[in-house]
Amino acid sequence: MSYVIAPALQIAIFQHLASDSALSAQLGGAIYDAIPPATPPATYALIGVEQVLDRSDKSGSGAEHRLTISVVTNASGFLAAKQVAARICELLEAPNLTLSRGRLVGMWFDRAEARKIEGDQTRRIDLRFRARVEDN
Repeated sequence: MSYVIAPALQIAIFQHLASDSALSAQLGGAIYDAIPPATPPATYALIGVEQVLDRSDKSGSGAEHRLTISVVTNASGFLAAKQVAARICELLEAPNLTLSRGRLVGMWFDRAEARKIEGDQTRRIDLRFRARVEDN
């Protein structure tokens, strides 16, 4: 297996998150795959770092995507970021994603890390998920 399903997986995750009205209300539609070049919104989600491992077997081609979705906010305290992170987890723990190539076998929450960055002015929560895909 290679990295061929990565674009389809990212597009499906983005569309799934962007189509949720509760998450859109929390973020105002601010979901990116790169930090905004201008002044970023007060709170946004970032589809980011990814590691992909071959998981092919005799039944066919497959891969495990270990991906990170970050919630970044300049709100004081972690509550606002945790509320957004919780909604993202709800949406991705049992997603019904249709990929333009291959299929999603399953997606699981792996871990989260909450921390202060940029001189304690910004809060960031990195959510890590494992997604198993097949290309049959």
